[in-house]
Amino acid sequence: MKRYEGLFILNLAGKEEGLNEAVDKLKADISAAGGKIETIQKMDKKPFARVTDKKVTAGHYVNIIFAATPAVITALGSRFKLTEDVYRVLFSEAPAPVPAK
Repeated sequence: MKRYEGLFILNLAGKEEGLNEAVDKLKADISAAGGKIETIQKMDKKPFARVTDKKVTAGHYVNIIFAATPAVITALGSRFKLTEDVYRVLFSEAPAPVPAK
């Protein structure tokens, strides 16, 4: 298993559910696909520098580091394309953890 970093941009405009519920859904999807979550970092809502869709001008950023196989990444990529709350997602290999001094 490799360590991956998933950067999620969530579109929660006009939704009754909050950021915590959306992150819980992301955690459940990753775990159901066979990934093991290490850390979750919730970032602020940020406006986009370049707006590609006039309906979506900002998004909530969430960074999740997890361990999974490459097949899981392929399955998650296609799954999150169909999810309404996920505006964009980017998976990359996470660097090795730095041991604490």
